[in-house]
Order: sequence, then structure tokens, then C-alpha cells
Amino acid sequence: MKRRKLKSFVVPLVYVLSITILVLSVYFIEGLIKDSNKKLKNNSEEVEEVINQEEPDNYTSDVPVVSTEAAIIRPYSNDDVKVLKNYYDYKGDASSQEGAIVYYGDTYMQNSGIDYGRDNEFDILSILDGTVMEVTEDELMGKTVKIKHSNDLISVYQSLGSVDVDVNSTVSVGSIIGKSGENNIGKDLGNHLHFELYYQGSVVNPNDFYDKLPSQLN
Repeated sequence: MKRRKLKSFVVPLVYVLSITILVLSVYFIEGLIKDSNKKLKNNSEEVEEVINQEEPDNYTSDVPVVSTEAAIIRPYSNDDVKVLKNYYDYKGDASSQEGAIVYYGDTYMQNSGIDYGRDNEFDILSILDGTVMEVTEDELMGKTVKIKHSNDLISVYQSLGSVDVDVNSTVSVGSIIGKSGENNIGKDLGNHLHFELYYQGSVVNPNDFYDKLPSQLN
């Protein structure tokens, strides 16, 4: 077979074409990289703009996601407050029932609440959020505050020495509504609070309701 000899201009032409293709490929790849970087920069600026947007005037960062419900507390905070006379429980034993009898004017009565006391006066606290229904005073029970709460609960605070709330005022759980004092029906108890709790219109034992959520009541 006869071998052909390449013409003298072919080799330089192939070399030039190869160099041209290589240069064009570099420019093409460089263009793609620049375009990609430009897009990334634009996206980054958009994200930064969203992050740096001013919060609206009505935005509150500390608004809780889930609302919390307060539990029923005892109507005092002092550690040395003691139970002077307990609630008369019809289902209780004879000994506890005897200790829950109130004697006044030659008459024996079942205690319809719990009497808390200590030597010195102490702050009386609202057991839950609520609205003051009544603020009264009489010779037997002294100053009295009645508060309406959610879920058909009403708390009554008697034998107060002073009152710090008014009718129709709203109170928060744990807020001070007055100070302990004395009354005539429980004069032998000295400085104390007579506390009663009503649920769905009936007087109940407060001990059965402390530390419970109103929504948990049956």
C-alpha cells in the first residue's frame, strides 16, 4: 500500500484549531463559573435582606406559643401559717369531725371552711385569677371578700383585718387581697383567716382542690 504524505499546512492548522478549541472551552467554563457565583451572591443578598427586615410594631418576641393555666394555690404564703380548724367532712372520722365543730352562742355548727392562723397578721392571697364580686363587713365574720373564678369556682375570705381590693376589680393568682384579722364567731382563734370555697354553687373542702387546674375539675 502506498503511504500518503500530509501536506505542510495541515499540521499547523490542526494545532491552531486545537488551541482555539482549548481557549474557547476555558472561556466557556469561566463564564459558567462567573454566572453561578453571581446567582449564589444574589440568593445570599435576598436571604440577608429577609433576615434584616424590621419587625412589625405589633411583634412580640416573648409571646408564649402555648398558654399556661395556673393551679389553685393556698390563700397565704407564709411558711408558719397553720390550720387552726379544718373543714367539716361528713365522710371523715369522728375525731376529725369533732375538731371541725364551731361553737358560738350556745350553738354547735359544722365548719364550712378552713381557718388558717399565726401569731402575727399575714397576707391573704387570691387562690386564682378572678373578679371581686363582693367586699362586705359584719359583726360576726368581720371584713369579707368574695371572688369569682373560672369553671364555677367562688372563693370567700373572711375575718380580714384589712382589704386591698374593690368590687369588680380583677385579681391575679397569688395577688394580695388583704390582711388576716379577727372575727367574733371565731374569737378564740385570734388572728386568722376563715377561708371557704364553693364549686358549682356548693361549699367544698378546699383541701380537695389545692394544686389542681380549674380545667381538671369534674
